[in-house]
Order: sequence, then structure tokens, then C-alpha cells
Amino acid sequence: MRELEVVEAGALMTVQDLGRPGFAHLGVPRSGAVDTRSLTLANRLVGNDEDAAGLETTLTGVVLRFESATTIAVTGASCVVAVAGRDVAWGEPVSVPAGSMVRVGVASRGLRSYVAVAGGIDVPLVLGSRSTDVLSGLGPKPLRPGDRLPIGAVVGRPAGVDTPPAFRELSEIRLRLGPRDDWFDPASIARLDGATYVVGSSSNRIGIRLEGTPLDRRRDGELPSEGIVLGAVQVPPSGQPLIFLADHPTTGGYPVLGVVASADLPGCGQLRPGDAVTLRLVG
Repeated sequence: MRELEVVEAGALMTVQDLGRPGFAHLGVPRSGAVDTRSLTLANRLVGNDEDAAGLETTLTGVVLRFESATTIAVTGASCVVAVAGRDVAWGEPVSVPAGSMVRVGVASRGLRSYVAVAGGIDVPLVLGSRSTDVLSGLGPKPLRPGDRLPIGAVVGRPAGVDTPPAFRELSEIRLRLGPRDDWFDPASIARLDGATYVVGSSSNRIGIRLEGTPLDRRRDGELPSEGIVLGAVQVPPSGQPLIFLADHPTTGGYPVLGVVASADLPGCGQLRPGDAVTLRLVG
């Protein structure tokens, strides 16, 4: 059996694929990679199916040891990648000799890097996915030094090139209003278009907390719990918007002002605390 060993796990490293959609009625969120665009790119680069499981790192560097020769690719947040102490290409397939150490460095731009390994990370499936869900606890636990992960059988040849590996920062988030925008003051919603918010320090895989001008309500009280979808923008009593990401709860009682455009969600997954973003109302 081919395996890799976690030598250094960084702030948070988890196993992620494209998640487990279709179980929200059971209280199970989709989970999966926060930046799906980067994970699928990494998988294509090493010849995997796009939904193969890889590793998602968070900000700080990680170190992996590979017992067998393989091919890897690192995408997502910009960082320095080294194999056996020598810098190698980021955003391209890279050969790793047997016994080598791979270092994925601290993110210089963005927040989450993705490491794909030819054959994919072959941990057991839970409800059809290998993803770690930090909210529900489903899937493998967040990785720690000494953990060993099985690698699956190689299914395809590494790609020569793909597009585009360069990291792209998200400066604007497009937002479609509804279903509970009628709970908020119309003037406050009008000011939301073009408003700039800062990503709060308590943001995580569950959601991004935005800090800026509070949104004023026009209705008091709270809603009975309603369904929550990926990208929903919920507004708690503080008036500060919260954008739900991959490990979001499936229900919530605070009103949902709108939903982020799906094309902007991968970029949301790369926002780090202190980043400023502008909201745009669309549709």
C-alpha cells in the first residue's frame, strides 16, 4: 500500500474532495474543499478525476513524507513548494522520489493551498465523501504529525499544462438578495451595494465573518429555523454579515439577506482575516 506521512500539519490541514451533497435533509452539510476550483485544478494536473480527495492546508506551511515515488501538484494560495530540500514548481505536476520530504510553504497570497497526489488520498468514504467536516465531525479528523494516509491507484497521466495556475485575489463579492431581505431597512440594503467590509479574525471553514457598517433591521424578533445553503449571507443581531462556506450548518434562525454568486465562492475560500472586500448586488 502506498502511503504518505504527515510530518508537520500546520494550523489546519484536512482531507477534502468535492463533498457530500444531498444530505442536508439529514442535517449533514456538503463540506468538501472551500476552494473547489483549486482542488479540481490540482487533481487534473496529476491525472486524477476532479473529485479525488486531496489535502487542504490553512495559511501555515506543512511537511509531508512520501514512501513511494509519486506525482503531486500544489495549487490555491501562492506558496513556495520544495521536494527533498529543493524548490519546485507551484501550479504544475512535480515528481517526488521515494522517501522524499515535501514542504508546502506559508501562503504568501490567499489562505488555503491544495495538494493533489496521483491516485488521490484513499481514506474511507463517509456518506460518499472522504472530506473532513469540522462542524459535524464526519470524515477523518484534522491531520496531526505522525498521521499516515493511504494513496489510491493511479488512474491517469499527469497533465503537461492547465489554466490558469496564477492565484487571483477576490476583491468584490456578488450578492443576490433574498429570501429575507424584507427584514432589513431598504436604505441599509441600498448602502450595501458598493460597501466595503473587512474579513474578521474568527472566520473559518464554516463561514466568513464580515466587519463594517451594520445592517439595520425593519422587523424585530427571530425566525423559526430555516434551511441554509452554501453561500448564504446570514445577519445576526450585531448586523454584521456572515457568509456561510463549506461546513455551514444546514439550518439557522437569523434572517438570510442574500446568497453569494456561486462563481465567487472559491475566491471567498481564499480570503484571509484583514482582507477588504466590496459587496455588489446583482440579479
